[in-house]
Amino acid sequence: MDDTTFPKVNMAAVAAALGAMICLVFAPAKAIESARYALTLCAELIVPSLLPFFTASALLIRLQVPAMLGRMLAPLSEKLWGVSGIGASAFLAGICGGYPLGAQTVAEMAAEKQLTKEEAERLLAFCNNSGPSFCVGVIGCGVFGSRKAGIVLYAIHVLSALLVGTLFRGKASSSEPVRKNAPPSFSAALVGAIRQSVSAVLSVCGFVVCFCVLTGLLESLGVLSAAAKALACPLGADERLTHAFLTGLLELGSGIGCMRGLPISTVLFSMSAFLTGWSGLSVTFQTAAVLSESDLSLRYHLIGRVLSGVFSAILAFLAGQFLFPPA
Repeated sequence: MDDTTFPKVNMAAVAAALGAMICLVFAPAKAIESARYALTLCAELIVPSLLPFFTASALLIRLQVPAMLGRMLAPLSEKLWGVSGIGASAFLAGICGGYPLGAQTVAEMAAEKQLTKEEAERLLAFCNNSGPSFCVGVIGCGVFGSRKAGIVLYAIHVLSALLVGTLFRGKASSSEPVRKNAPPSFSAALVGAIRQSVSAVLSVCGFVVCFCVLTGLLESLGVLSAAAKALACPLGADERLTHAFLTGLLELGSGIGCMRGLPISTVLFSMSAFLTGWSGLSVTFQTAAVLSESDLSLRYHLIGRVLSGVFSAILAFLAGQFLFPPA
């Protein structure tokens, strides 16, 4: 029999899928509990905060508003980031709407030929960011009990994104973006924007549920606890702190949730800034899903997220000296 008739199998992926299935069989209660928590998170936070922004962004793009805005912002975006003016509107969408709206906006602009592939991939390094509602409401008020801390964290997050953008500065496209003869009617644009946004938000929620279940299963197996203990010992840190950090590396919302009740400190503030800049593996997969129908690479996005996390942690540590002075 000719072996070439069989498709090549990614054995690592198969092993991971089988492992997940076995865990689900032996720990169904924990999986259900984690899924229920994730669905609550989606219903109370993700859908209300993302769907309106997704819809508004998609509608504006269909009505060609970013193209008009880009002409006004062109001098700034070309000087700072080396991209055409329309790229600045993608950055604004990202810092206002939260993950993964920035990537969604960039992908749509690239599909509309308003950005070159090279510009779009560089924009992905710094345009996919957390929104103010998460930084101020969830982290600031929910973890630190301080709106001021949330505002400072959001300012640090935006500043870090700007710094990453300057590192990826290139040469702006010399060609004018391709423009349609006329934008569609408002009703047609609205219907298309709603359909696209609902699909995107459902995809985001699906990844949140899956990664929350994954985190719950790792917890039930003692993997996260063991890793947190192993990391805490050499650092001399609180095991609860390292547990929250490892959880946040996988899924940002769950990691931030684990921080509630921990002693307020500069280290906790710096860690929350890093996790927000990194965004979690879940957001990476959400971004990959958003880009799945395009030819854009995730390479710059991944590098940008790491750099954003590092810059955010350093700036937050400095700011934390004033926000949380030692007693």
